[in-house]
Amino acid sequence: MDKASSSFLARHEFLIRRLHSLSGLIPVGAFTVVHLLANASTLGGGMSYQNTVYQIHSLGAILPVVEWVFIFIPILFHAILGVVIIRGGLPNSGAYPLQKNVRYTLQRATGMIAFVFIVWHVFHMHGWFHFDAWVNNVAKPLMGSQFRAFNAASTGGAAMQASILIPILYAVGVLSIVYHLANGIWTMGITWGVWTTPAAQRRADRLCMGFGLLLAAVGLGAIVGFERIDVNQALREQEKEAYEMRVEAGLVEPDEEKRAVPHEPAESETARLEK
Repeated sequence: MDKASSSFLARHEFLIRRLHSLSGLIPVGAFTVVHLLANASTLGGGMSYQNTVYQIHSLGAILPVVEWVFIFIPILFHAILGVVIIRGGLPNSGAYPLQKNVRYTLQRATGMIAFVFIVWHVFHMHGWFHFDAWVNNVAKPLMGSQFRAFNAASTGGAAMQASILIPILYAVGVLSIVYHLANGIWTMGITWGVWTTPAAQRRADRLCMGFGLLLAAVGLGAIVGFERIDVNQALREQEKEAYEMRVEAGLVEPDEEKRAVPHEPAESETARLEK
């Protein structure tokens, strides 16, 4: 990094660190909690999750705006600024006391793992881009663009059950995100001067640990829920009926791009193993 850039970062360290920590909590952290809770609705069955997805997509035309303003841009901002900090663009003295340097290292490592996982997760489920040439010639051959919102349960379940490696990768990614968030909240409290005494930090430590364990259970539960979805023709028929009912009632706009291709029926993991 050149001297001018380094000088700029050093001069504005106070503001930059606070924007970085704040973006990690709101909106990125808040979205993480909501997203994992929504996915955990798979534990109630395929149609329970499908109904959750319909609630999200009830936002209609403003959904892409919400996604970019409150999800994608903040995640990119937090990740890019995190890389700058990790590369030494900002001093780290005082961020962690010496005895917490293991947590400091884990915070950096899980942040990098989390970012790589998020990039892959978005590709795996949504393919990054939606134009046909990309989807058909790049995303699909590389096992991307698997998710369709109006067939959320069947396509999400099939995507998760396609390989034994996929739920393992998701577990690693989810646990990295949860640790980074929970430990980041503890760090944020120090950065913002919320807990400064050793006693206050110990209390915050227990609270953040409890929050992290609870959120990890929710995230892993969501993975188990996707694994348990019985991806069969009956589920596809239920999804079709739900879609047609909502379109007829004017609750959602017709959108074939958000539906699974009719001639590509979902196949359960059990059926694949029986072949």
